[in-house]
Amino acid sequence: MSMILSASVVRVRDGLPLSASTDYEQNVGVQDCQKYFKTIAKRLSQLPDRCTLHAGLYNLNFISSLGVSYMMLCTENYPSVLAFCFLDELQKEFITTYNMMKTNTAVRPYCFIEFDNFIQRTKQRYNNPRSLSTKINLADMQTEIRLRPPYQISLSELGSANGYPHVPLPEYKGTGKISTAPHQRLEPVTLSGIVSFLLSLLCGALNLIRGFHAIESLLQVL
Repeated sequence: MSMILSASVVRVRDGLPLSASTDYEQNVGVQDCQKYFKTIAKRLSQLPDRCTLHAGLYNLNFISSLGVSYMMLCTENYPSVLAFCFLDELQKEFITTYNMMKTNTAVRPYCFIEFDNFIQRTKQRYNNPRSLSTKINLADMQTEIRLRPPYQISLSELGSANGYPHVPLPEYKGTGKISTAPHQRLEPVTLSGIVSFLLSLLCGALNLIRGFHAIESLLQVL
């Protein structure tokens, strides 16, 4: 069955959760996706404003605007156009309800938890597409997604679900050993480099001669 499972509103700059739906499923697959939610939330400022992550039987979609990101988890067969229409509705309602100053100065997590009421109502509508009103324009969203498709995040980009990226170390060819540091190749010396080096030596020698003369003059005075 295709459906939206959960949704949340997150501040982009630091990943602070502002609101979220409270009826998460508790199977292992959904719990793993919630870990990816947290990892993505910490990296929102580095990601495009419309993204999708395919994680097994589930899809994670989000959009970001005016410093706030709207994220949702759905089954893999849930229509992409409906998913982004759902997020678009959350965005419009949140912007209308709360001003940017409140979201920018929020300190504690889930300080707009009352927005969950709207998330729940909207989620129920989108989980029963026949009940959707004419407020959404699927044709417009389909055109927008076709012209500017969401960026596809890969699991390898996220690394491990605990937030620490997995970066493979380079391997020496033919040895099978892991290198602990990358090779640094020395650049050949150029003619201008040689001239600069010789001029530096000459200036140093002149300064040394001047120093000797100064000491000699001082001794003669004494």
